[in-house]
Amino acid sequence: MRFIKYLFLLSPLIIFVVISTAKESGKYSQPLGSKINPIKIFFTPSVDANQITSTADELVKFLEKETGYYFVTAVPADYVTVVESFGSSKADVAIINTFSYLLANQKFGTSAKLRIVRDGGETFYRGCFLVRSNSGIDSIQQLSGKRIAYVDASSTSGYILPKALLTKENIKTSDEVMAKKHDNVVTMVYQGQVDAGATYYSPTDENGFPRDARERVVTQYPDVFQKIKVIALTEQIPNDPVIFRAGLPKEMTEKLVDALLKFVSTPSGQEALYRIYNVKQLIRTEDSDYDVLRDILKRINFKLEAN
Repeated sequence: MRFIKYLFLLSPLIIFVVISTAKESGKYSQPLGSKINPIKIFFTPSVDANQITSTADELVKFLEKETGYYFVTAVPADYVTVVESFGSSKADVAIINTFSYLLANQKFGTSAKLRIVRDGGETFYRGCFLVRSNSGIDSIQQLSGKRIAYVDASSTSGYILPKALLTKENIKTSDEVMAKKHDNVVTMVYQGQVDAGATYYSPTDENGFPRDARERVVTQYPDVFQKIKVIALTEQIPNDPVIFRAGLPKEMTEKLVDALLKFVSTPSGQEALYRIYNVKQLIRTEDSDYDVLRDILKRINFKLEAN
């Protein structure tokens, strides 16, 4: 009788576990791309999440119509979460920064299939150092002993490349702050919270308008281009890739690649991706294109697996 009594008390929990397990089991027994098991696309949090979400909605509608698959999107809090999501099969596709791709490739076998093209046909990009125009700082040598804002320890242009440049020049700073987003770095420099900041850099557009991270805050700070200047550029590396989970069916991968290329070839698709990543176009790419960054990391003795 006592056993029956305990069983009665535990039965709601047992039922919940069984139902939850059945739901999970049912989800993964359904083919990937079905309504109950949609393809999961992740975006890196380089700009405001609301901007990305709006663009993601447009992309999903296009991809669903073009491929017949179902999709969901997510914008994790940081780059590392995007990478780890491939290890737990929570992500199938991601637009990711270059360094994070190397990490995801090494740890989980992801593959780069597409690469971003920005203004002026730029397929490569750099990082840069920003300072206040009235700071008296005109070169990176003057950053010795200064407080620097970076984006994220996994950000290629907002940490890895700038850090490699300082290491190469044997420059040691006094303090480092991780601001999470490129626009946050610019804001910290503008407000004088730090002496300098490291962000992405792109050449000016056809009208001579700067396309570096300062443009992200120009609405909030209209004089940002006068108040903040670029003092140094890093080495250049291939633009951010679109990556795919290891084990994703080849036919599905090819179908997604074709659909993404078609999306960005349309005026509305190009405009949507330009809002968040300054994407003008997508081109096909492969893993070996990113060996240049691997070489840079080796040169500065940066242990990829430890970060």
